[in-house]
Amino acid sequence: MFFAECLDCGHQYHYSPHTVTCPNCNGQWCEGRYDYPALGKIFPSLLKERPFNLWRYRELLPIYEYNQSFSMGEGGTPLVHAANLGMMLGCPNIYIKDERQGPTRSFKDRQAAVGIASLKEAGITEAVIASTGNVAISYSAYAAKAGIKLWAFLTSTVPSEKMREVAIYGTQVVKVTASYDIAKKIAAEFADQRNLCLERGARSIPSVEAMKTIAFEIVEQLTMLFDPKQRPATNQSLPWLVPDWYFQAVSGGLGPLGVLKGFVELKQMGLTDRIPSIANIQVEGCAPMVNAWKKGSDIIEPIHSPRTHISTLATGNPGRTYTLLSQRMQEGGGIFESVSDEETFRTIHILAKLEGISLEPAAAVSFAGLIKAVRAGLIKPNDTVIVNCTGHTMPVETIILGDNWAKDMVLPSFATLATPEEGLLAALEEVTPDRFPRIVIVDDLPDARRLLRRILQSQGDYSIFEASSGQEAIMLAEKENPDLILLDLMMPDHDGFEVLSALKSNNTTANIPVIVITAKELTQGERERLRGHIHTVMQKGEFISDELSHEVRALVG
Repeated sequence: MFFAECLDCGHQYHYSPHTVTCPNCNGQWCEGRYDYPALGKIFPSLLKERPFNLWRYRELLPIYEYNQSFSMGEGGTPLVHAANLGMMLGCPNIYIKDERQGPTRSFKDRQAAVGIASLKEAGITEAVIASTGNVAISYSAYAAKAGIKLWAFLTSTVPSEKMREVAIYGTQVVKVTASYDIAKKIAAEFADQRNLCLERGARSIPSVEAMKTIAFEIVEQLTMLFDPKQRPATNQSLPWLVPDWYFQAVSGGLGPLGVLKGFVELKQMGLTDRIPSIANIQVEGCAPMVNAWKKGSDIIEPIHSPRTHISTLATGNPGRTYTLLSQRMQEGGGIFESVSDEETFRTIHILAKLEGISLEPAAAVSFAGLIKAVRAGLIKPNDTVIVNCTGHTMPVETIILGDNWAKDMVLPSFATLATPEEGLLAALEEVTPDRFPRIVIVDDLPDARRLLRRILQSQGDYSIFEASSGQEAIMLAEKENPDLILLDLMMPDHDGFEVLSALKSNNTTANIPVIVITAKELTQGERERLRGHIHTVMQKGEFISDELSHEVRALVG
């Protein structure tokens, strides 16, 4: 039920890793094709008794005989509801496809699992890849399990820790002091000279086919998450639900190209009724796809000298991959957008502190793009959004934290102290400053207080106190003498106006700055009542901007 089709001449032929170009026209770009009408009739029933992993979709993968012995648990990654991020952005239906849970902690495990299985099936025993890190790690692990010798050409910007992980699997590492695009050319020449199989990225049928399993899993997981009674009327007769948006960081474009193919195939099989919008996010220092998209061009202009610390995404010449991706996005729509290194590193902190998810910079690029898209009004509040968390961060990437990210504790010699406890207490006093800025959050809604707390915690070090009523706020302000109060106006016992009056009439609390945060549209008279008593008014739901953080830092440092 599977064959290869040339994208240039349309010729169809039996696929083999040994055949890297079209037998008819010698074209290098071919894709997998299947009998979609037939599969659509039986596909859901095939899945019922299968484990939730990549190989449950094996009828739609380019492997003729599935060999379970080479699997390491790839695929089947969780879909995590990002409730806190969604609350912050005013978009409650944000979900994270957590690809950090793969065998080597990145979504490239899918590509390596199918790619190595295809090589093993064809009897290939030696192969070559070029990589900026994660692909080499994944392929090295799977090649080791399958007994295939691997040569990995890595750019010198790849962290040495990642290079060592590649080498520990037995892969021969070749470090190239040049750009990733140059490394790819050198790897291709090496493979050609030695007549070895070369991993060809988006031109490799197994690589593209592997990535589409992300789409298959997403629609299955969304369907299980949502109550069928709440499904849109247009989907009532269809088995699976489709998100409105899919976000992914992009380097060469293989990932979204494969995911989009997956969504297209689901529709071709009659299992879904539409294609989601695809958001392709690049880093500003290397964004050839974004530049071409904004010019309305199908052809990219290569970037020869990427300027970014995020080396994993530094593909300056994605070539035809962009052309295919931009053309195929026309049905479902979508965007190409870029974010800065600084926005990316800030987003790493936000995701870790809001959702407890530690992600690598390349993965954070997609989340930074989501925040930018929400700010621009491209994402509707009720849209269902999936963000691919493509990989886990590495502790060695110190640029994320900068200096002074840990406190030193130097214990004195116990021999010079009357009691050891004295030394411990003295050392503990050095761990924290005398006091962090103290902030009181006043709101009768627990979710609102939790959101404000998390936003503040994601932006700095504060001592935070909460009050659920006006009376509690007055007592807490007098007791704790905070540096700032975030005050809701609409509360059942004492409203915000009464709280302000009580604070200003007390010499102890009269000079505490207050930021009013309210969902209420204030009348002119209400604004006059607040004038001179507060620092500013902010509307709830406006926290996707940095305005709140800027105001807080301006008041408390």
